[in-house]
Amino acid sequence: MISTSSYHIREKASLEARNGFRVAARAALLAEVRRAEGVAELLAMPFFRTTPLLVLGEGSNTLFAADWPGVVLCIGTLGRRVLEKDGDSGLLRAEAGERWDDVVRWSLGLGFCGLENLSLIPGTVGAAPIQNIGAYGTEVGEFIETVEAFDRHAGSIVRLSREDCAFGYRDSLFKRDPSRHLVLAVELRLPRNRPLRIDYPGVPDELAAMGIENPRASHVAEAVSRLRTRKLPNPDIEPNVGSFFRNPSLDDATAEAMAKAHPGLPVFPAWEAGFRKISAAWLIEQAGWKGYHEGDAGVSKMHALVLVNRGRASGAQLLDLARRIAASVRERFGVVLEPEARIVGAEF
Repeated sequence: MISTSSYHIREKASLEARNGFRVAARAALLAEVRRAEGVAELLAMPFFRTTPLLVLGEGSNTLFAADWPGVVLCIGTLGRRVLEKDGDSGLLRAEAGERWDDVVRWSLGLGFCGLENLSLIPGTVGAAPIQNIGAYGTEVGEFIETVEAFDRHAGSIVRLSREDCAFGYRDSLFKRDPSRHLVLAVELRLPRNRPLRIDYPGVPDELAAMGIENPRASHVAEAVSRLRTRKLPNPDIEPNVGSFFRNPSLDDATAEAMAKAHPGLPVFPAWEAGFRKISAAWLIEQAGWKGYHEGDAGVSKMHALVLVNRGRASGAQLLDLARRIAASVRERFGVVLEPEARIVGAEF
């Protein structure tokens, strides 16, 4: 064990508490960074330059299908502050180790809006741009002005603009080349006033049930939190990583044909012009998987997109279940499901 003011290193460390499924897994070495300068110090060590490196936050979107043979690096830097503010907007900075939902609540408390639809998403700030997290019609990439990261190729800290980050649907530069950049902090440009996005299915009904006729951003955040709490299983009871699969994106003509062939199939706007998303949850439920379980590996009774660990399921068992779900959906509907979760130790 090695401990300094900047980092803490342990050998043969358990990762069970560092992944959403709570599956048993270990890392040959676990390095926890407390200060940003610790990243450069660690990566300058010969061992870190020659050993497989995995960057991990809370692991809320990660499935370990095997132990990690190299270094798991956890960036736990904390801090948030307002960098700029004027009458119309503000620039807010949050360090990578901050919990995402805490930052959402903080921004709303300061009178800024934009992140309300992203309430209660688990994980850390550092993971947000990698996945380009999104929910209820909003994606974080819309509001990111700058991502500060350590560039392993350059050996230095760089600042990447929104355009540099190349955000897409649950995608980004960081996800496409995971070995290069280590996210250290995110800077968000947030407005004080903007039209609220309350037309996503479920949100208007939840606001009405709350008795809100003229909603503010804080009301939308509460409605979204209630929806997520009611529709998704409690991870403390049934460990999970939320939506395991992405909603498939199809060209307009194919999406229309699918909707005609399968009445009731939900269809949504997609990131790219000329494309639409269809509901992966609907496809999985129609294929008969909702509520299914085999041993401790199962699919939630509450939401067909959510795989759950009902006890001591292994990562390999959960991955096998996910593969079989995807195969059955492809056979029945001709649609390919892709995982939204990050799978470590195996290919999907």
